[in-house]
This record gives sequence, structure tokens and C-alpha cells, in this order.
Amino acid sequence: RQIECTTECKTKDNATLAISTAVTYRVDKDMVKQAVFDIDDPESQIRATVDNVVRSTIPCMDLEATFSSKADLANRILSVVKSTMQPHGYMIVSALVTDVSPERELLEAMNAQLAARMHVETAREEGEAAKILKIKAAEAEAQARYLSGRGVAQMRQAIADGMKTAVTGLVEGGLPTQQAVETMILTQYIDTLRDFALNPNKSAILLPPGKTAQLCDGGVEGDVMGGQRVTSQAQ
Repeated sequence: RQIECTTECKTKDNATLAISTAVTYRVDKDMVKQAVFDIDDPESQIRATVDNVVRSTIPCMDLEATFSSKADLANRILSVVKSTMQPHGYMIVSALVTDVSPERELLEAMNAQLAARMHVETAREEGEAAKILKIKAAEAEAQARYLSGRGVAQMRQAIADGMKTAVTGLVEGGLPTQQAVETMILTQYIDTLRDFALNPNKSAILLPPGKTAQLCDGGVEGDVMGGQRVTSQAQ
């Protein structure tokens, strides 16, 4: 047979609980005489033993420990009730703690506390996630700028090496150094004019005064402000 017991008690932190237990027992066939004549009401004896165990154990625990120690409490109940009832011809098959019920107000307070704790943890996790994203974004930007700088530096180095190679070739071909440099400058100038002429978004061109502009004979035509044709004569 199985009997159910409900025991009211208080925890170490003064929380009132109702502990529900279920005890399964049967008569030992080898001790039928003791079971019949020793105890008039075995179920009352079992309930009293369960109450005694619960009320001597729970006051030593706080509320959270009570919820986490249900298995330990059930094992203690089984051990004590079995040792109490076995001499009287009753075998205790099992003992289970089926429910731990605090007062309604206490349960609501616990739920509110748990919800607040979860909100705090969620906010902390979201903050850490935002922090990591900002750090990663900053690291990515720094890496991108570093790589961009390296790319620009390599491009400029390649241009310088190319111009150096071209000037060296002109000098080796028989041109004086100054004339070779002027030839390279004129080539760059003409390339710039060509790129400007082929650019559909061109709007203006600046011709610097001095020796560079004097290298170009004739006029330079370009589209300036709204497609008007303007001729700038090198000075």
C-alpha cells in the first residue's frame, strides 16, 4: 500500500513549507504475527515517523537547499521509517518527496527575485556582447586602415620604382639626366590630360605655372562647369 503525508515546517531562513511525501509499504510475510498484534495503526506510525524526520531535517536547511536536497531527504525518510517499521513486520518499499510547497506570497517573491536575477544576467550578457562587437569592429577598422596604408605605400613605391627605371633607361639611351627627368614629367602630364579628357565626370583642370606648363605647346581644352568649352594657354 501507499500512503501520502503532508508535513508543515520552517526552513533555516524562516520560510514556511509544506512537504509532501509518498511512502509505499507491505507486510513481511515472515512476520505477520508482529504486523497484526504489535501495532494497531501502522499508517499513523509511518506518518508520525515521516513528520519527525522532515521536521528535524528541514530546519537545518535554507529554502534553496531544501529544493535541491529532495533526494537526500527522501533517502533519510526511507532509512528511518524502514528501521522503525521493520521490527513490527512492515517492509518499507520506497519513500519519495513528491512536492515542496512554500506559501503563496513566498512563492511569488521567489519568482520575482528569479525574474530580476535573470534580467540582470541578460543585461550583463547583452553588455558583454555589445562590448565584444565594438572591440571587434575597432580591431577590424584598425586592421583595414593598416592594410590600406600598406597598399598605398606599396603602390607609391611601385610608382617610384617605375619612374626610376624609366629615367635610368632614358639616361642609358643617351639623354642627359635633366632632359630624361623633364621627359618623364611631360609623359605624366600628358597621361593626366588624357585621363581627364576620358573622365565623364570632369569639371575642371588646373594648369600649374612654371616650367612644367611651358613644356606643353598650344592650348589645352577641357569641359568646365556645365560643359562649356574653355581653352587655357600655357604661360
